[in-house]
This record gives sequence, C-alpha cells and structure tokens, in this order.
Amino acid sequence: MGLVTQLLTLPLAPVRGAVWVMDQVVLTAERQQCDPEPVRQQLAALERELLDGRITEEEFDRREDDLLDELERRQAHQRRLQAHS
Repeated sequence: MGLVTQLLTLPLAPVRGAVWVMDQVVLTAERQQCDPEPVRQQLAALERELLDGRITEEEFDRREDDLLDELERRQAHQRRLQAHS
C-alpha cells in the first residue's frame, strides 16, 4: 500500500518539497528570533558603557530592565520550541 500511495501522490512531490523548505525557513527564523546570545551581548556592552561612564546608572537600570525582559521572553520562547520538537 505504501508504494501505491507514493506512486499516486508522486505529482505532489514538488509541493511537499516546497512546504518542507518553507517549514525549515520558518523554523530557522524562529530559532534566530529566540536566540538569547545577542541579548547577552547587549547586556555586556551596556555594562561596559556604565563602567566607562558613558551612561548614568538610571539609564543603565532602565535599559537593563528592558534587556532582561527581552532575554526572559526569548528563553521562554526557546523552551516552548524545544518542548514541541
């Protein structure tokens, strides 16, 4: 039965291939979107700005809060993706 099904659905192979490629593109984009590493790099750069005196502690606190919120969002999204894999 598997061979017959494959033969009958052979004309749909290009469509299945295109759908698979689109799924892979979406999956890659989601992984990049939830990658926490860029946010960690931004946090390190922000700390360097504070230590160098280029920003005030108030500015540091505000931006750090935003970055930590983004980091948590990305990590939660990453956990959801891994749970569905």
